[in-house]
Amino acid sequence: MRRVAIIGAAGRDFHVYNTVYRGSREYKVVAFLMTQIPIPNRRYPPSLSGVPEGVPIYTWKSYEELTRYLKELRVDEAVLAFSDLTYEDVGHIISAVLASGASFKIHGPNDTYLNSIKPVIAVTATRTGAGKSTVSREVVRELTSRGLRVVAVRHPMPYRELEDSVVEVFKKPEDLEKLTFEEREEYEQYVEMGVPVLAGVDYGLVLREAERHGDVILWDGGNNDFPFFKPGFMIVVTDARRAGHEVGSFPGEVNLRLADAVIITKVSDAGRENVEKVVANVKRVNPRATITKADLEVGVDSNISGKRVLVVEDAPTVTHGGLPYAAGYIAAVKYGAVVVDPRPYAVGVIKKVYEEYGTGPVLPSLGYTEEQKRDLEETIRRADADLVLLATPAKIERVVKIDKPIARVSWRLKVVEGPTVKELIDRFLETASLR
Repeated sequence: MRRVAIIGAAGRDFHVYNTVYRGSREYKVVAFLMTQIPIPNRRYPPSLSGVPEGVPIYTWKSYEELTRYLKELRVDEAVLAFSDLTYEDVGHIISAVLASGASFKIHGPNDTYLNSIKPVIAVTATRTGAGKSTVSREVVRELTSRGLRVVAVRHPMPYRELEDSVVEVFKKPEDLEKLTFEEREEYEQYVEMGVPVLAGVDYGLVLREAERHGDVILWDGGNNDFPFFKPGFMIVVTDARRAGHEVGSFPGEVNLRLADAVIITKVSDAGRENVEKVVANVKRVNPRATITKADLEVGVDSNISGKRVLVVEDAPTVTHGGLPYAAGYIAAVKYGAVVVDPRPYAVGVIKKVYEEYGTGPVLPSLGYTEEQKRDLEETIRRADADLVLLATPAKIERVVKIDKPIARVSWRLKVVEGPTVKELIDRFLETASLR
């Protein structure tokens, strides 16, 4: 049996194992080699892996460490199974794998797609922070306005005990109490809209449960990963402020090439040259896709003009998403506030994030762990600001103590040119024979 290691970040890696390797007589998965996400108990358990001893999980923090693990484990094939990478990142991983003597592999959509008995529409992105959640909300509004029961299925974020997270269903606000910020930011919007959202570890079981809850399944992709469920229609969101990323990120470019429709966001903020560059790239790699140009219109629920504000942004967007700031900073400038730079006040984990990423004068809403929550609270407490401007999809003030007045940022999709969401849903429903 060939010895396999799956390189991931607690999401697609488990899905690849479940769909390709579980029960295999040709391959033995000897380890998950993870970056970014800490997994409790450091093992994919027997109940999920199908092997008595489970599969060990190791964490690597450098390419040299990745090579060392592969050598020590005597790996024959290393499988890349995580997202939001630049091609430079992918190249370094390939080199680290080959330097160990192992072969390199990526499993494509046909290896890992699950087929549903219900129509599936997917919303994915070319990079984190492109506006995928905003587009997903508009898709849900349009589908529910037509009397259809929608169930959202979210890309996995298994931050708790894996055996307790095989299939998770969130319907009520109290269902969200045990979650990290990152999970709340993805799930809360659906719960507030009265739409159940599912996630988990074993997406074969998640799919069966989702089919019980709705007429239509919305696949809400994570980072810039491609779907686990085979979609009947796929909307891909890319943003003009990062022109070139749509064909320079992995697997973001995969999504772009698979897309039925592409929505380019932030077109008014990016400048004509960047918008034209994105349009040209889309037409070059996927001429069959329709193109919509749109803005993410921001609003604030109170008057912030002239006030000194500490802006709290969605963490993934301003860390591995590569943007120095997002909707919160844009709203602060638009409505005349003075942005307080949080970096001089940062402590602990938050301070390390600024050292690692090129984040601008905004505070990332880190909340994976109690330590991160504590350091976020302390950084907010220390900051010399009149109020905290929250631009996170989730209401994190329910989870952390904020000792200052709060204002909230909201945003909606505004189509500037091209097919509207309504027109895209017409196309989807026509192909699904639901019109």
